[in-house]
Order: sequence, then C-alpha cells, then structure tokens
Amino acid sequence: MLASRRHFLATSGTSAVAIALSPSLAFAQSDADAALYRVMDTIVRGDLMLAPESMTGLGLDTGALAAMRMRLDDYGAAGEAAHLAHNRKALAALQAFDPAGLSELAAVRLRIATDMVAKRLVPARFDIGSVGAPYRITQRKGAYFSVPDFLGAQHPVASADDAEAYLSRLAAFPFALDDEAALQREEAARGYAAPDWSLAIVEDQLRTQLEPAPADSPMVANLTDRTEKAGIAGDWRTRAARIVDEDVYPALSRYLSMVQKVRAKTRPGDGLWRVPRGDEIYAEALKYYTTTDMSADEIHEIGLRQVAELSARLEPMLAVEGLTGATIGAKLAQLNARKDQLYANTDEGRAALIESLVAGNAAMQAKLGDAFATLPAQPMEVRRVPVEIQDGAPNGYYYRASLDGSRPAIYWINLKDTADWPKYTLPSLTYHEGVPGHHLHLSLIQQDEGLPLLLKRNFISAHSEGWALYAEMVAEELNGYQGLEEAGALQSWLFRAARLVVDTGIHAKRWSREKATQYFIDNVGFTPRRSQSEIERYCVTPGQACSYKIGQNVWVDLRARAERELGEGFELRRFHEILREGIMPLNLLSERIGDWIAREKARLGR
Repeated sequence: MLASRRHFLATSGTSAVAIALSPSLAFAQSDADAALYRVMDTIVRGDLMLAPESMTGLGLDTGALAAMRMRLDDYGAAGEAAHLAHNRKALAALQAFDPAGLSELAAVRLRIATDMVAKRLVPARFDIGSVGAPYRITQRKGAYFSVPDFLGAQHPVASADDAEAYLSRLAAFPFALDDEAALQREEAARGYAAPDWSLAIVEDQLRTQLEPAPADSPMVANLTDRTEKAGIAGDWRTRAARIVDEDVYPALSRYLSMVQKVRAKTRPGDGLWRVPRGDEIYAEALKYYTTTDMSADEIHEIGLRQVAELSARLEPMLAVEGLTGATIGAKLAQLNARKDQLYANTDEGRAALIESLVAGNAAMQAKLGDAFATLPAQPMEVRRVPVEIQDGAPNGYYYRASLDGSRPAIYWINLKDTADWPKYTLPSLTYHEGVPGHHLHLSLIQQDEGLPLLLKRNFISAHSEGWALYAEMVAEELNGYQGLEEAGALQSWLFRAARLVVDTGIHAKRWSREKATQYFIDNVGFTPRRSQSEIERYCVTPGQACSYKIGQNVWVDLRARAERELGEGFELRRFHEILREGIMPLNLLSERIGDWIAREKARLGR
C-alpha cells in the first residue's frame, strides 16, 4: 500500500512555483524597501516549500500549489539539512542590506527578520532541532502527535480533491514516523532524549492510538465525518481504514518500539542540565523565549518577588470568602472545589463550559472599541482538545485563522477534567486566548496587507504571550471581571509568576519534577494532576514558560512609561496601535514605543 516516498515529501526547490504572497510591495516607500520585501518574499517562499503543513494552515496550497496539500513536512534528516541550508542563505541575504538606505518602518522590519532567521541557526551549534524544545519526541511533541492533530484541525475537507489529499497525507504519515524515529535514535545515542516519565506518556498515547479497530481510528472517523457532512461521495472510510491498517498502525508500532528502547537508556533527571551542554542550551532557550539577556538567577528572583506580591493581593479576596489554609494554594484549592465553581465532568458539562467561553468572548468583543482603534474581522471558534491527544496537550492554546478565510481561528481548551477549570478562572483564560489577547493581536497581524508574509508568520513568545497576559489586564479595565473573576485574573498572573520560579528551578537549580509540582500546588492552587501536567510541560520546553510574565512585565512597564511621559495626552487606543508594527523582540519594542512617545509629544506640541 505504501507508495513512493518521492510522492509525499516536499522538495526544497522554490523557483518553479509561485506562492501568492501578501501585497507588501505596494506599500514600499522606496526601491530599497521594495528590494528588501522581495528578499523577504523569497525567504518565506522557501520556508513554505519546506513546510506543506504550514502552507495548508495559511490557506496557500491552492491553484498551482494544490499538490502541496497532498504532502506532509519532512520529519527526517533531509528535512533538517534543507532547513539549515535555506536559513543560512536567508540570513546572508538579509545581512547584505544597509538599514541606512531603508525607510524607518522597513529598517525595523529588517531588524525583526534578521533576528528571526538568526535564531533559527542557534540549535545547529548543539546539533539539535531546537533549543526551546530540545527533545525530538515528548508527551507534547512528535509526528505521532502533530500529524493526526493537523489532519483533524487544519487540513480542509471541502471537496473530493481535499479528501484525496487527506488520504495522501495519511499514507505519508508512516514515512514521517519512520524518519523521525531515525533522528530520535541518533540523538538519543548522543544523550538527547526526553525524561523517562515523558516517554512513558508517549508510550501510553501511542497505545491509545493503536487501540481502536482501524475503521474506528479518529484519523479515519475524521475524514468519514467530514466527507459525509460536506456531501462528498465515495467510500472514504474503507480506503482510509485500509491505509491505517496496512501502513499507519505498523509504523506506529515500530515507533512505539523505538520509544521503548530510547526510554530504557534515557538519562535520569528532569531538567535540561541532564543532557550534554544542557546549561548552555538553557541559557540560549531563555534568550530565545524572553528576548532578553536575563540570567536564570535573575528570572528566578523576579518570580519569587512577584509570587509574593500577587499572593498578598489575593489574600483579602479569599478571606472574604471564608477560605482558610496554610498556603495561598490551599485556599485557592478550597475555592476550586466549591460546587458553585464547577461544571459537571460530563459531555453536558463540557458543552456548557464551552458555551460560557463563547459568550464571554462575544461580550468582550463588544467592548473593544473603548481600548482599540483597529479591530480584527476574523472569526474564532472554541473547541475541545481532541480526546486522543489531551493527555499531552496544553490546557489551552490558539490557532490562527487561514489567510484565505477558509478556516477560522480556533481557541482550544483541554477538557479532560472540568475540575481543572473552576468558573471564576475562565474569563481571564478567554481574554488571553481570544480578545483582547491572541485572537485580536494575531488577527491584526494577519490582516495587515502591508506586512510581508515572512513577518506575519513570525511568533516571538515574549512579545505575543506577554501581550496576551497584558490583555487580561486590559480586560479588567473594560469591566471584564465580575466578583470572584477578579481573583481568577490574579491567579492567572500568579500562575505565570510561579512559572518563572519553577522553570528556572528545574533547569538551572536542579529541582525535581516533584519539588516543582509541590511548589505549584502550594502557590497557585491548581489540582495536583494539573500542576504536574504543567511542570511536565516546562521540563520538555525549557524557557518557554518564562516568556509570559517577562513579556507582561515589559508591556506594563512600557505603557506606564508612555502614561508618565504623555500625562493627560496619553490615549490608550493610540498606544495599542503599536501592535500593527508586528511581532518583535522586547528590546526593539521598547525602542519603538520610545519613538511613538516622541511622535505623540510632537503631535501634542510639546
């Protein structure tokens, strides 16, 4: 049943195919600007030809590029080598530009693009795929996890051609698994493999995938349900089930066997210190995710200080509710368990929870005009994380809409246990993932016709996650919290402050997973199961958890600076227009807001 590998793997060639890019050239202010934007278009064209899944996510795999909809990314060594060669050429092309010859905005975009591409090359210094996700396979990373999720959430099924492309990608899945397994074996031999408990979760998730009869596999059911809904004739279930039975399940079994062998020899410990050059990799991960030069010790101390400050603000709110306990976490745990705060852990309860999120997002959408001059037009749906991946998936996350409007943005929530989501905590989560958080921010980026596609695809966690956490504070100004929901917002910020402590604790101070979990239980009030799940996430994505609170701190400080310098002339709607300049490192954001303040002073005649 397996067809030629050549049919499924994307090539690195870019010259023969034109990608429909954003019309940024029309906004160039000079020939030098236009030349820069052409180089950026060439870079993103190369990016996308190496990433068919991203092309689908953006809605660009149509017309002359329709064949890309039949392919998966290359998960093997050849794919790694192609990305590395492409990025080296891209960086050289960007470094050839003299910023002095560009307009102010184009010079800013050159700095952003150069920073973005340069960071892609850092992992090669350690011969790993990523400094921020240094293990090839974990409970939340790997082809076994990402490909089924991609097929279900992003691959469109609106026509027979789409359904055929789905089958082609399903048939390519075994190649992706085998290629990735080969890379993981090689990296494990050099000491780079996830901790024992992480690989144990991977084993469980693989067994869950292999458990249903082929015809009942979620990968088959997804295609069957969607073709039936779209009225697409054909025996899609039989064809998909045959691929799963003859090709996918055997590949998943081989993958499982590889994971078991790697697990048997993986190094003890939970932090990045356990692998070769782990301390160096963690330092680079912190730079990558926070876009600062803060050391692990500095970040740890900031976290301890802010945990204490936020706990002190929460104490009187919890006292009014009659909550008692030795720690702030114990008091929050009592609140979390109150019947008036819980949705039933049933299908009906989960449906009611999602309905509340949709209503909360709509209510905030109606208030945005008071704080934002430009509002997004892209729709957003709220969906439950698929059951088959919920054990390793984050608790909540956001997918951008496709550029062509064929797929809405999606706010995903993990509903394995509704006890993880007391009602008072949900508004801050919705404002973070929806509006005025990620959905507003990333939709504005996507809808900006003057922004090159390369930069639309950029994501800097400190800027974007920092914004989303700051947006929870903007929601407070827009009267988005009622009663105990204010405590939910404080807990959200406390949660992110605690992340600074445990992430640096795990990776720089050699805390165990158990010690970090207990810190969360004592200081954040999450259930033990959710606390452990969070800690396990930080163990395998070192540094990423630090980006949220560091980013929020910078956004808050920069706004305070603008308010202080502009006084009564400060206008929040005008300040938030800085989002439209794009996603950038925090040091550059500080510069740009300084420039904005200067322009505002000139406008005000100061």
